[in-house]
Amino acid sequence: MFLGEFEYKVDEKGRVPVPPKFRAELKTGVVLAAGLESCITAYTIPEWKKISQGLTSAIPSRSKLRRLNRALFASAYNISLDGQGRIALPVSLRLRAGIEEEVIIIGANNYFELWDRQHWEEEKSLALEQAWQITESLEDR
Repeated sequence: MFLGEFEYKVDEKGRVPVPPKFRAELKTGVVLAAGLESCITAYTIPEWKKISQGLTSAIPSRSKLRRLNRALFASAYNISLDGQGRIALPVSLRLRAGIEEEVIIIGANNYFELWDRQHWEEEKSLALEQAWQITESLEDR
């Protein structure tokens, strides 16, 4: 499980440290993909396989499923941590997320996200503002 919020600098080669608490779960690697919001999502290999298998057995129309597969898998990268616990962020993902010099890494339960500071502050504000409404709607089920 990924928990917490961490701030790091991106080095000149586009590498960023992974929080030490996250590294044990990433020994086999990490899959980085474009997030639905302005961020990069990071999954363990087993979690990414679950997503892949879920899409393989999905029922949407074939054209919609092909489009979703293209969107998800074309923007995904299988990355290994280097000896110092860093990952190299692909340029295309960094540009899409607006990540330049600083990155905020946040735990999001079974995955984590990498954000540009300004985008994260905006999203964090919205998330905190709406959390009680979302919690109450879950309790109504």
